[in-house]
Amino acid sequence: MYRKSKKKKKIIIIIIVIVCSFFILFYSLSSNRKITVIESFFKDVATTVMKGVMLPFTSINADKDSDQTESYVIQKNLNVHLEEEIEQLRDTLDLNQTLTGYDVVNATVITRNRSYWYQTLTIDKGKKDGLRKNMVAITKNGLIGKIQNVTDHSSEIKLITANDVNNKVSVSIATTTGETTAILSGYDKDNNLVLISGVDSQVDIKKGDVVTTSGLGGMFPRGIYIGEVETVTNDKYGISKTLGVKTDQDFNNIHYVTVLKEEEN
Repeated sequence: MYRKSKKKKKIIIIIIVIVCSFFILFYSLSSNRKITVIESFFKDVATTVMKGVMLPFTSINADKDSDQTESYVIQKNLNVHLEEEIEQLRDTLDLNQTLTGYDVVNATVITRNRSYWYQTLTIDKGKKDGLRKNMVAITKNGLIGKIQNVTDHSSEIKLITANDVNNKVSVSIATTTGETTAILSGYDKDNNLVLISGVDSQVDIKKGDVVTTSGLGGMFPRGIYIGEVETVTNDKYGISKTLGVKTDQDFNNIHYVTVLKEEEN
């Protein structure tokens, strides 16, 4: 009996080490460079392993007299998260009904590097599902980013919250006098605001004005919702304004995304 228990523990340890190794390899990849064929292979293997292990190992407590309070709290928290995921999944399915002009792919978020939390996330769909670099990723709440790297079975999405000089999105602000264009250029994580720069100081921007993608540059389709203007700040020279835009998306809590493959003919 003792030998069986010891053997079982060794197997569990080996499995944990293997899974951790995949995670370390997965997270060690830079978020701003093109991945190699070898890295792509290991990312696909890691994706397969992580999809198969959807729940953490359940602790087996042989002591029947142990305090179950902690287990109850953990289970309660799991139930809350499960309800949130179900709600997001329902929203994703509802969103598909409105995107009649696009061929879409629904995907599940499988990993997120804490070191790059507002930079990227990884989904469980890739080339085999028809996904390609630069395809747009959204949720019911609007734009979240675009595909940066893609392997056969997974894709890495660069979020609009990434503070990256190469992460520019042309946007349109609907004002009372018409539309004006500017650039989404950053994220203020302390106030949870997307930053819009390059707004002409002569344009009258008010709190509540709606911000969407402009379609300029051809990277993002026109009209994808981003958020509403929350703050307006003039630069010290009085030449331009910077806007703080409040989105409806909780970037700390994304479980499912929809990728726009292409417009249907």
